[in-house]
Amino acid sequence: MVGQRFRAAAQGGVGHEHCAGVLLWAAAMSVSPHPTSQDPAPRSIVTDPRRRPIGVFDSGVGGLTVLHELLVALPSEDFLYLGDTARFPYGEREQQELECFAIQMAEELLRRRAKLLVVACNAATAAALPALRRRMLETTLGVDVVGVVRPEALRAVAATRTGRIGVLATPTTIASGAYEEAVRAVDAHVTVHCVACPGLAAVIQDGREFDEDTVAIMREVCAPLREAHVDVVVLGCTHYPLIGKMLQRMLGPDVTLVSSGAALARQVEHALSTRGLLNPSDQEGDYRFLCTGDAAAFAAIGTRFLQMPLGPVEHVGVAQLDVTGGSPTTGLRAHS
Repeated sequence: MVGQRFRAAAQGGVGHEHCAGVLLWAAAMSVSPHPTSQDPAPRSIVTDPRRRPIGVFDSGVGGLTVLHELLVALPSEDFLYLGDTARFPYGEREQQELECFAIQMAEELLRRRAKLLVVACNAATAAALPALRRRMLETTLGVDVVGVVRPEALRAVAATRTGRIGVLATPTTIASGAYEEAVRAVDAHVTVHCVACPGLAAVIQDGREFDEDTVAIMREVCAPLREAHVDVVVLGCTHYPLIGKMLQRMLGPDVTLVSSGAALARQVEHALSTRGLLNPSDQEGDYRFLCTGDAAAFAAIGTRFLQMPLGPVEHVGVAQLDVTGGSPTTGLRAHS
């Protein structure tokens, strides 16, 4: 019932979803001396791997809430963001399909010399990390993969006083069981109460004012968590921080909301530091944007999520991803 109402509310709007994993390009990537016509024209040849950009991808613009935290925490780093708006939303797709999408997006960013990849989508993280982990067993380059789920689980377990944690996320993320598994790995005595929110990400991304029906839907989503007396709620989709104030009002002031951005930013900084890949520059870094859908629509919507100017957005066709992402990148080491 909740899903039908959210889908009805989302009809007619511009679709993008969010909801996060990280792939560290630890080995220095060589620049092809004979680039093909499909290779992106590099702004400059960067031989020092520390000065290469951090790649970030999401199903749409929701991952910009994660990028915002990364820009604040790592101001000297360059970032390249890819939003798969042509195939938004991810939150109700099948696992195998999301594995394919995630590998394609990773390939595109790595082809553009990314030194680290942030999968700023909870659904893609939950669905694709196991596949990336299997790929790591087949390769030897030693590329690390860090997911968004575990940092959130760690923060949630640390914050709970009652041992009852709630999770709001898309149906695909909830069905994966990723949050229950991550919390159990940290503390087996903590209880996790999950609520799927089909269509909510699209409603948020549309940017329309919430009417009484939408507010009623939000109360319906929060009701099971109130009944379970949770004292921590994980926002398991990167769109959800934009309605954090509304959720806080409905859940009550004593409930702590946990989102992926800040926790993930700290883990990215740690990963770069451990590998000696922190950018040595003392200047403010650059950030650029790619999307598979309408670039103008991405730019119009994205500023609200990023809370900073976007600038130009480059279009990358899905067909191009199909070509470049046909075989997974080698050397993926996964950490959930």
